[in-house]
Amino acid sequence: MIAGFFLLYRVTDGIVSNSREAALNDANEAMFEIEVQMRSAGYDYVNSDVLLSIADSAIQRGSSSGRYQVQVITPVGTVSAPNLDVSSIPESIRSDVVADSLVHYVPTLVVSRSGSEPGLVVASQVSAGGMDRFQVYFVFSFDQEARTLAMVRAAVGLSGMVVLIGIGVVAYLVSRQTLTPLREASRAAEKLANGELTQLMPVRGTDDLAQLAISMNHMAAQLQQRIRQLEQLSRVQQRFVSDVSHELRTPLTTVRMAADMLYDRRGSLPEVESKSIELLNKELNRFEALLADLLEISRFDAGAAQLVADDVNIPDIVTAEVEALSELASTCGSTLRLHCDGDCTAHVDPRRVSRLVRNLLSNAIEHGEGRPIDVFVAHDEDVVAIAVRDHGVGFTLDQGRQLFNRFWRADPSRTRHIGGTGLGLSISQEDVRLHQGWIHAWGRSGQGAQFRVVLPRRDDVVVTHSPIGLVPADAEEDTQ
Repeated sequence: MIAGFFLLYRVTDGIVSNSREAALNDANEAMFEIEVQMRSAGYDYVNSDVLLSIADSAIQRGSSSGRYQVQVITPVGTVSAPNLDVSSIPESIRSDVVADSLVHYVPTLVVSRSGSEPGLVVASQVSAGGMDRFQVYFVFSFDQEARTLAMVRAAVGLSGMVVLIGIGVVAYLVSRQTLTPLREASRAAEKLANGELTQLMPVRGTDDLAQLAISMNHMAAQLQQRIRQLEQLSRVQQRFVSDVSHELRTPLTTVRMAADMLYDRRGSLPEVESKSIELLNKELNRFEALLADLLEISRFDAGAAQLVADDVNIPDIVTAEVEALSELASTCGSTLRLHCDGDCTAHVDPRRVSRLVRNLLSNAIEHGEGRPIDVFVAHDEDVVAIAVRDHGVGFTLDQGRQLFNRFWRADPSRTRHIGGTGLGLSISQEDVRLHQGWIHAWGRSGQGAQFRVVLPRRDDVVVTHSPIGLVPADAEEDTQ
């Protein structure tokens, strides 16, 4: 576009300049001929009829050549070309001609019966010796030049359109050739991110895009190999945990039998031996719980865990667990308070739901700092929700991201009062996943925590909402 505008400017300027110079030359020649004719006539009086005849001959000569039209103003009268409209001569140039004897010119709009067209007016004063001067106006039409410029503009516009279309086609082909491999690389990267490591990029040529395809394919191969190694290592670890857990059951059973015998006779033993046996029995109980949790985790990892679902009353399960842990809560200084809005039957695995509630209650008792613990049960037509709210130490946002990690503890230096295995929340999360439900946690340091579980009441229900909010109603307003 810039090149087109520059070309039009130069062509227009050239044509106009040349036409103006030609018009000035023609006007000067005509005025010279008029002066020559007047001098050759030898008349000394301005009222002579010869002045008018000379002016008329100048007009006839201009009309016959077709290059210009003439108006002559003499002291004895005004003579104009027949087709000349006097409005084509601006008043500004008339005043300039009267003021001095220089040659003046000005662009104008030549008015005729057929319309108007661009032109130029050249004017000056003419004299013959001692005679008075008179005004001569030459009106040149630039209609031909205007047509030429219109043709040039059309040619430049057409050429510009052709050039733009050509540039567009070339740009499209180049961009297609360049962007197609990039789109393929983007799709390949998305497939790699989704785990489709067998989808490789085609390698074409030896340019940079080909090197990119080679690098992407090499990365996919390395990732696939690394994932196979990690999967194999994971299977080995799972098999190791499962085998060790099973192998420990036999010696643990023997040790348990011996420990039970000693525990039953601890009253007849000295105080030191009696306390040692009690400590042994306590640690054996914890070891058995850890072994049971490890076996359960190994079933989850192996994909062997299955639901044994039945229609049960959820408030009955929660009430039973609350009653079973009330004594332990009292020992730790906490009180369990149950809030239930009525019976609610759901198709769930009662063993897993009982373990889920027990794990949440044990966790609340452990971190409740001896404050009351509230247990909420609410339901609607599709889902049932269980929430356990404590007012203990709580947790931070960073700690909340690791709550369900195996063996993770918010404060490793904190002494366990209950002696959990560190796998309760992980197992609870897996139990909720088997039920296709939700488990979420809210907590703030110093304000306690709330764990909420939402389970579908029927197998055909998809959990999309909860009758219990995640943020407790008694939480401070400035918490988010």
